[in-house]
Amino acid sequence: MPLDYSYSTTLLHYHKHYISQTTLVNFLTLLIIYTLSFYFSSMEVGSVLQFLQDKTILVVGATGFLAKIFLEKVLRVQPNIKKVFLLLRATDAKSATHRLNNEILGTDLFNLLKEKLGTNFNSFISEKLTVFPGDICYEDLGLKDSILKEEICNQVDVIVNLAATTNFDERYDIALDLNVFGAKHVINFAKQCIKLKVLVHVSTAYVCGERGGLILENPYHFKDVPGLDIDAEKKIVRDKLDHLQKQGATHNEIKMAMKDLGITRAKVYGWPNTYVFTKAIAEMLVEQMKETMPVVILRPAIVTSTFKEPFSGWVEGVRTIDSLGVAYGKGKLTCFLGNINGVVDVIPGDMVVNAILVAMVAHAHHPSDAIYHVGSSVRNPVRYSNLQDYGLRYFTAKPWINKDGTPVKVGKVTVFTNMASFRRYMFIHYLFWLKGLELANSAFCKYFQGTYQELNRKIQIVMRLVELYRPYLFFNGIFDDMNTEKLRVAATEGGVETDLFYFDPKVINWDDYFMNTHLPGIVKYIFK
Repeated sequence: MPLDYSYSTTLLHYHKHYISQTTLVNFLTLLIIYTLSFYFSSMEVGSVLQFLQDKTILVVGATGFLAKIFLEKVLRVQPNIKKVFLLLRATDAKSATHRLNNEILGTDLFNLLKEKLGTNFNSFISEKLTVFPGDICYEDLGLKDSILKEEICNQVDVIVNLAATTNFDERYDIALDLNVFGAKHVINFAKQCIKLKVLVHVSTAYVCGERGGLILENPYHFKDVPGLDIDAEKKIVRDKLDHLQKQGATHNEIKMAMKDLGITRAKVYGWPNTYVFTKAIAEMLVEQMKETMPVVILRPAIVTSTFKEPFSGWVEGVRTIDSLGVAYGKGKLTCFLGNINGVVDVIPGDMVVNAILVAMVAHAHHPSDAIYHVGSSVRNPVRYSNLQDYGLRYFTAKPWINKDGTPVKVGKVTVFTNMASFRRYMFIHYLFWLKGLELANSAFCKYFQGTYQELNRKIQIVMRLVELYRPYLFFNGIFDDMNTEKLRVAATEGGVETDLFYFDPKVINWDDYFMNTHLPGIVKYIFK
């Protein structure tokens, strides 16, 4: 296997800039280990199309962004797939079918497949897809139909778990149920599948928390986090809910208390928010429970719109960096807090799906500790300063048009490089006026109370969001992808159809991608 020497150069660069406290000797030792492991690794990957033929796949979390891209890709490139079971959160089969038709097949993503199959589309879908209501928060995935459960357990070859709540500020009770106990229930269900060849668990690269420097593709274990016990966390949630209900707390008060509890518990164990904390616990559970089961853990970085397939620029929902793009394009983002020269690790959704498919083939029947970072920060990094430039150029040339027909004018964003400067800005522009309104309320018998409450509410929301996203705005980690590079090389040397299952970020021209693919995509699919 030829070692990509640009990889070594990149590692050396980030060693000097981010992990300078490590000795050069240790770094060189690490590089030698990487090189030797690269040359002596014996990964074999065959044809993905051949592997998929006559296989049955269970997709958990089928209405998610990546799950839809995965489903469309499989159905389009391998029509001889035997069956795809889709688990959807729904009360009954009718509701699950409604979600399938409206939230999945009804999207633009499936237009190419519809054109390809024409009048045969509906019969093809009926033959290949079986959708069923369920809920991973419960044992056996909430399956109530024992006959269907037996059918799935007897037929499934591959399970892909894409189910999760990705909200950074999620209620702790919901995040625990979905991200943690959901993963536990999927593993337990997988153990009942007698033909299972591989389970793919999709996580996130940001399970690393706030660690910086070079972040390796290493597993997480409960023994590395003293005191962490998921049953104890569940009890803390239960006790808190009981206490709030006895106090007569409103629905909104309970919601905010559960959100605050999630952040608090995450910080106790060293994670910045509920999402990455619960996803990290899920990985620990997978490692603890998998035994001899072939399992792959995939950690995507920030997932963006499709690069090429089924067409470029498809995106759904306001994803992490897209919230900045939407706000900026609409003229609502005039300042930014963070390291403008920091690397923002982005990767198109279709590349993540291709990595899932190739990793699935590579590890079928082969128990291992396979963990893959799927991102761009080592091989083809893009920076916040690049995003700032792309946004200014794009929305200057193609401004968003307001409902009244006027174009939105955008300008260069003011960047605050630390929290102190941001707080000064907030005080001068907002908190000072808030204090003035408070005094005016006292003098004029609460005449300005409504204005005061609304401004105070907006300030509190902004400050909460800033605190929530602060670890990522100043994030200085780089995601090592040596395992993923080995997978790419093995795919190239094996029988993988690399024109169909591409996932090398080096082929991306970021200027072209953002200007001609991603930004037009978010304007088309996200701007309202």
